[in-house]
Amino acid sequence: MFEFTFMRYALLGVLLISPMMGMLGTMAVNNKMAFFSDALGHSALTGIALGVLLGIHNELLSMVAFGIFMALVITRVKGARSASTDTIISVFSSAAIAFGLVILSMNGEFSSYSRYLIGDILSISRSQLILLAVTLAVVVIVWALLYNKLMLLSINRDLAASRGVRTALVENIFVVMVAVVVMLSIQWVGILLINSLLILPAAAARNIARSSRSYLWLSVGIATACGVAGLMVSYAVNTSAGATIVLICAIVFMITYFCRRRK
Repeated sequence: MFEFTFMRYALLGVLLISPMMGMLGTMAVNNKMAFFSDALGHSALTGIALGVLLGIHNELLSMVAFGIFMALVITRVKGARSASTDTIISVFSSAAIAFGLVILSMNGEFSSYSRYLIGDILSISRSQLILLAVTLAVVVIVWALLYNKLMLLSINRDLAASRGVRTALVENIFVVMVAVVVMLSIQWVGILLINSLLILPAAAARNIARSSRSYLWLSVGIATACGVAGLMVSYAVNTSAGATIVLICAIVFMITYFCRRRK
C-alpha cells in the first residue's frame, strides 16, 4: 500500500495529527470539554462562510481565524458561569453550524464544501505535511512549558490561581491550540468525526492509566496506533480513512472500559 505516494503522505499525516490529538485530548477530557472540539468543528463552516462573504479565498485561513475567535468567546462566556458549560457549548455549536449552512447553501453551492463534513486524509499534500510538522513542533514546545500549569488548572482553578498560575492566560493558550489543531485537521478528518478523534484516545487512556504521566503517553500511543491501524484497514477494505480510524478508537475505548470494570 505504501508504494503509492498518496498513501505515504497519508501515513505521515496520521503520524503528525494523532500525537497532537492525543496530547490535547487529555486536558479536554480532564476539563470536561468533550463537546468543545465539536463546537469548533461546526464553526469551521461558519469560518468558510465568512471567508466567502469577505472575499477571502484561503479557506484554511478563514477557518483558523474564526476557530480561534470562537474558542476565546466560548471560554470567556463559560468563565462567567452564567450557565453550565455543556449548555454554552451547545448554543454556540448550533448557532455556528446553522449560520454556516445558511450562507454556504445560498444559490445551491453547499455541495462544493461538503467535503469538509467527512474529510479525506488521502488528499493531503507535501506543503500541508510541512505545515502540520511545524504545528506539531509548536504544540509540543508549548505543551512542555505549560503542562504542569494545565494539570493544576484542571484539578482546581482556585488552587492554581493561589499558586501563581495566570489561569485565564493559560486556559486561553490551551483553547487556541485546540482551535488551531482542530481547524487544520478538519479537511482530512472531517467535521463529523473531529470531536471523536480528540476525545476517544484520551478517554480510553484514562480508563487504564495509573498516573498523569502514563495517561499522557497512553493517550498519544493509542491515538497514533489507532490512526495507523485505521489507515491500513481503510485501504484494505476500501472505506473512509477518518471513519475507520475513529471506529478503531471506539473499539479500543470499549476494551479499556471493560478492563477497568473488571479491575
